[in-house]
Amino acid sequence: MRKVILFIAMSLDGYIADQYGKVDWLSGQDADVQGKDTYSSFVQTVDTLIMGWNTYNQIVSELSPQEWVYQDLLSYVITHRNLSSDAKIIFTDHSPEQLVKELKEKEGRDIWICGGANIIQPLLQADLIDEYDISIIPTILGSGIRLFAQMDEIKLWLLDTQCNNGIVELKYERR
Repeated sequence: MRKVILFIAMSLDGYIADQYGKVDWLSGQDADVQGKDTYSSFVQTVDTLIMGWNTYNQIVSELSPQEWVYQDLLSYVITHRNLSSDAKIIFTDHSPEQLVKELKEKEGRDIWICGGANIIQPLLQADLIDEYDISIIPTILGSGIRLFAQMDEIKLWLLDTQCNNGIVELKYERR
């Protein structure tokens, strides 16, 4: 069965975006050092991506306005906006839990939960995330959008750790 993987970066103090919703702080400790690319190997294991409207909007308006960076993946954007889908980007008003349950029943590779917090939190509460691949960025923001809000305990099993250019990547699975 397909796994649901949260692949995301956060600040040392647990934020996935700063107080303005920006992610321009997502980098290693030395700008002149090319970090190890774990994204390229990860993305080969998934064929489906789930994100919320804010994440989608930030990608298409700020981070990559000229091209959709996830062309090789089937992308689901959870939103209440009435937008037209195409072959690669599907806009849906399904709840994150409902969408994940439906997608897990379909054939395919693993499912990537990309962001943001409004998508991740309900999946955490419903215990629908199978694997957590979290990169800790060597930055303390002090405020912003938290990855983990108040929730029930989830026990994890550490699978792997890597460190490159001050970024610590932790990979866990549910126990």
